[in-house]
Amino acid sequence: MKRIDLTLDTPEANLALDEALLETADEAGESGEVLRLWESPCPLVVLGRASRLAVEVNEAACRARGIPLLRRCSGGASVVVGPGCLMYSAVLSLRLRPQLQQISAAHCFVLKTLGDALRRVVPEVQCQGTSDLTLDDRKFSGNSLRVRRTHLLYHGTILYEFPLSLVSECLRTPPRQPCYRQGRRHDEFLVNLPASRSALQEALIAGWAAFEPWTDWPSQRTLDLVDSRYSQAEWNFRF
Repeated sequence: MKRIDLTLDTPEANLALDEALLETADEAGESGEVLRLWESPCPLVVLGRASRLAVEVNEAACRARGIPLLRRCSGGASVVVGPGCLMYSAVLSLRLRPQLQQISAAHCFVLKTLGDALRRVVPEVQCQGTSDLTLDDRKFSGNSLRVRRTHLLYHGTILYEFPLSLVSECLRTPPRQPCYRQGRRHDEFLVNLPASRSALQEALIAGWAAFEPWTDWPSQRTLDLVDSRYSQAEWNFRF
């Protein structure tokens, strides 16, 4: 698997790059796979593809803090990211892994890979809910996916030194909750994984065997997606 360690200059470009990696792989129709690691240099609220802004996000609080509100291409609920939250994106081949065409199988495969990798750093890591990773019954990683014809994008968050109080400020109580949450508030439910960014990156690289650095990333497609989608209110505030 190829690896790209790349954080771009704007939040819009960082979200666009994930989709550009998926589109490029899907159009090529080859069996190549890539792992991207990045971290937003500023706080950012990322809505799911079908998230409803008024239901999931405290928009007034975000605007008062100058926190951007953007929408990603994958499903799931809204999240708050920024410094102290490592982001990963895996573009996986459905030709190499045809079983991943089933959504439940994709969740199981990726969460097992992530969990096995992170347990090298923190042995108590567990998988819970549909797509969460937890420590002591508290969530530190949420994940979502987008499936195309020949590839899928599976991406998510890993909290390690994140100001968790910011989540309570920016997000409302989610309309859908996993059973294990048991109605807990954000500050009761979330936790930082006690590990350094470098240790987490090394674990993910080893877990995915993503040892081949890749520099030929789809820069023009990323810019095109920023212009046509991620910088547009029609996309970010569609719901």
